[in-house]
Amino acid sequence: MTEQSSVKPRVVVGMSGGVDSSVSAWLLKEQGYEVIGLFMKNWEDDDDSEYCSTRQDWLDAASVADLVGVDIEAVNFSADYKDRVFSEFLREYSAGRTPNPDVLCNAEIKFKAFLDHALTLGADYIATGHYARVRAVQRQGATEYELLKGLDASKDQSYFLHRLNQAQLSKALFPLGEINKTEVRQIAHKLGLPNAAKKDSTGICFIGERPFREFLNRYLPTNPGPILTDDGQEIGQHHGLAFYTLGQRKGLGIGGIKGRQNDDGIADAWYVARKDLQNNTLYVVSGHDHPWLLQHDVLADEVSWVAGHAPVAGTYGAKTRYRQADAPCELVPGSDPARLHLKFPQAQWAVTPGQSSVLYDGDVCLGGGIIA
Repeated sequence: MTEQSSVKPRVVVGMSGGVDSSVSAWLLKEQGYEVIGLFMKNWEDDDDSEYCSTRQDWLDAASVADLVGVDIEAVNFSADYKDRVFSEFLREYSAGRTPNPDVLCNAEIKFKAFLDHALTLGADYIATGHYARVRAVQRQGATEYELLKGLDASKDQSYFLHRLNQAQLSKALFPLGEINKTEVRQIAHKLGLPNAAKKDSTGICFIGERPFREFLNRYLPTNPGPILTDDGQEIGQHHGLAFYTLGQRKGLGIGGIKGRQNDDGIADAWYVARKDLQNNTLYVVSGHDHPWLLQHDVLADEVSWVAGHAPVAGTYGAKTRYRQADAPCELVPGSDPARLHLKFPQAQWAVTPGQSSVLYDGDVCLGGGIIA
């Protein structure tokens, strides 16, 4: 009779100081894992400002680790973040696109740099506070890992994780995938966690709640040019195409100019509809449902499939931005494996180059690409 091993699987949890990762650490310990906390410092510039205070987050994470009874260490990934995420963020904005750095951060930092570091600590798994799930399935005698939506549809974060591959998913645990945010808060209050009522972080740490244009202007120069309507009328000046995104309606500086009247006799709002980089021209249109804002075909590059290969052509659901319900679409077969072509029966609104188009088969996130 062989002796059963009593060694617990070791999991390194990314603890940010927020309530989600804190409850994740507690849940994993309750489930019998040996838990180690890891606090990631990903940003150096103007740290400890009113917008991005790593010091307070570290204090919160350390306090939770002490209460839960796990060891925690801090590791500085800011150089990796600047090289792999922030530099790409600036390149994309310089090219007139609107990137999603959270997607790149997950692929390059949390599930690459962090995973590599965790493995040096003897980790069997890593875990984060994402609202998503991983499912192991057997196909043709081999184990394949699927990325699934979190059960709390209002918090599902699979969109941001769509670039993860099989090797990364095989090491990933998402303890919050099976529960909802309300329950997470209840657990935190019941345990008396010091951050139980802490506000959820929104946006990217290096931007925080500050005015976006103010932040971006520190790294990219202004380059003023004309704002034109769809019929070629100049109605203002923009600060630089990098500072605007498709579908934007606020901060255009043309509030005193009336748009076309709708059926109720009210002037429609102006929306950013196109960017002409060659002529440094920003085009705006009047009305939410203007044809320039609607698109049936979506092309995406830098395609990444969770399974390692493209799904068969057919009918699926897709998001062209986060917090959007899955829209029915057709995956069009193509000869280029690095390009994704989706055809939507119902036109999609303000499809934005640089954002991610993510494909789903029900609850299963198949992967996606960067909108061209």
